[in-house]
Amino acid sequence: MFTIPDAHMRSPTLRTPLSPALTRVWTTAQVSALIVTVLVLVGLLFRPELTLRLAWYGIVPLLPATFLINAGLWRGVCPIATANTIWPNSERIPGERWMQTAFILGMVLLLILVPMRRLVLNVNGPVLAVTLVLIVAAALVLGAIYRTKAGFCNSLCPILPVEKLYGQSPLVWIQNPRCLPCDNCSTRGCLDLNPSAAPAQPRGPGSTRSWLKTPMGVFAMAFPGLVLGYFQLSDGAMGDWLTVYGLIGGYVLASYALLAGMAFLLNPDARVLAPISGALAVGIYYWYAAPASIDAFGGSAVAGEILRWLLLAFIALWLLRALRPEGGSAPAHAQGG
Repeated sequence: MFTIPDAHMRSPTLRTPLSPALTRVWTTAQVSALIVTVLVLVGLLFRPELTLRLAWYGIVPLLPATFLINAGLWRGVCPIATANTIWPNSERIPGERWMQTAFILGMVLLLILVPMRRLVLNVNGPVLAVTLVLIVAAALVLGAIYRTKAGFCNSLCPILPVEKLYGQSPLVWIQNPRCLPCDNCSTRGCLDLNPSAAPAQPRGPGSTRSWLKTPMGVFAMAFPGLVLGYFQLSDGAMGDWLTVYGLIGGYVLASYALLAGMAFLLNPDARVLAPISGALAVGIYYWYAAPASIDAFGGSAVAGEILRWLLLAFIALWLLRALRPEGGSAPAHAQGG
């Protein structure tokens, strides 16, 4: 199911189907995730306060750390991905223009949804339930049109840029059960084929400055500001939308200006930019989220501090590995992804 990578090994092939035993394990996990999703939707309607606390302080904080270990752990069980791949496989593959446009639209959707949490999604169960249903519906429709994950999971999903940023140097290699065997639905920058190439980190002289102008480069430099800006606000009324979007938008712009400006002037090895940005963003997230999650379930402040520093140490280890020459090296067969 998974192996621990190092500089001298490659991940299992993405061309060989899983064994029957592992298929049953992944199927059980996918069905369980669907059941949990249904329970969450029901809870958001009938027990919103409890369900919102479990979702935002229990389930969601687990995901960033999971992405650092390997984003495929989540991508393999994600209920939205299950909806996206539930149809018989279509032969239609979207063009490069659609993939690029959809990827940018996914980033824009993330920029809309994160501030929306402060406005309404953190406190209004029915609105969050409707939002989730609409996202699942989009994944269903696009899954019926395009091959496998090309229509949503590998293009329009608002979490995809985060998965690429945090998942670029996985601590373990796993086989994504939805991609065995790989059917080449979207090989360019595919996170499942080649995690280290998924952020499209540039190579060669002058490539750093050109990468800062690409969609993924802009996202990598701006995302720490999005995370920091979110935690400068508290949950408020819908009428505060101008304040919320203005403040978070200011942090996003400042983050890009500061980080991209420093990178443009110093022109460091491009390979280090995306890992540093990812570590900075996830470090900011857990600096605030770890104590908040402990507090939400009645834990002590000391326990929150311990969890915070344990997670920061884990992020530091991930970053050190990511900065190694082959820390995020892709499988030999996937170097073209």
